[in-house]
Amino acid sequence: MGLIDPHGRKINYLRLSVTDRCNFRCSYCMPADGIVKRPHADTLSYEDLYAVAQAAVSIGIEKIRITGGEPLIRKGILQFLARLKTLPGLKQLVLTTNGVLLDEMAVHLKEAGVQRLNISLDSLKPDVFSRITRCGDLSRVLAGIDAAEAAGFPIKLNAVAMRGINDDELLDFAALTLRKPYKIRFIEYMPAIKQPGWQDLLVPGDEIISRLEARYPLIRLERGELAGPAREFRIADAPGTIGIITPLSSHFCGNCNRIRVTSSGMARSCLFSDTEFDLKPYLADPDTDLLAQALRDIVGGKPVSHSLSVDNTRHKAFAMAAIGG
Repeated sequence: MGLIDPHGRKINYLRLSVTDRCNFRCSYCMPADGIVKRPHADTLSYEDLYAVAQAAVSIGIEKIRITGGEPLIRKGILQFLARLKTLPGLKQLVLTTNGVLLDEMAVHLKEAGVQRLNISLDSLKPDVFSRITRCGDLSRVLAGIDAAEAAGFPIKLNAVAMRGINDDELLDFAALTLRKPYKIRFIEYMPAIKQPGWQDLLVPGDEIISRLEARYPLIRLERGELAGPAREFRIADAPGTIGIITPLSSHFCGNCNRIRVTSSGMARSCLFSDTEFDLKPYLADPDTDLLAQALRDIVGGKPVSHSLSVDNTRHKAFAMAAIGG
């Protein structure tokens, strides 16, 4: 039967952060001056992260996504990933990255057993990309995407759509699916850091679809069991696909299948919940069944939905890098 929450949803997906540190400073992720770096001693060891993953898989988690910050900047990440891949019962091991280190690491990630990559790419224009990331070099990310493709990874690109910043590139991103089997994901801007006037940045998912449909015929696709929250489409005869993720205008809570654990061992059943559950006491206990039960309890307390909307942002501001993007 698997892991079922109180609202009948099958929970089979863990987002596991390995670091809160990042080599970008994306405007939608953190304040311009960055975040207070967590002391290394407060970050879970790889042994503890593995224990969390092992306990999660033992109770029904089938997919683990490794996140950060930027996970590829943590030393020893390849060995950790290779160990995770051997977990009995784990069906999918995937990773989210900003792509800047993929040029040198893509082949090694493939060898470690990572099956898929999500690569953040918010603009195809060097100046806009630099403005959004506050320090990023688009050419390095594009080289990383090429390296990942050469290594045999299916390519999924995530773009946060922001009005007046990069929304004039929606059709350019969509056109990428016409020539390659890329998966393009447009994500609505989320007010994690509660930037004043953030509503002006929001491009609702239905508007994104309408703007794409004005140029291309879109075919709706079915959602897979282990898939993320995107509504998926394909331009007729295109090898790639387009997804729309709408946490604000049309939230996907009814299909939510995930829990999150931060690099400091704090578990969340919902990104926009202010409730966190500290797993560190259970990691210190030799009885591993207690850790598994703690994860069950987190699932048992999963809310039916978040209350986030354009008019309601009562959650505490947070940097996505601190939670696990």
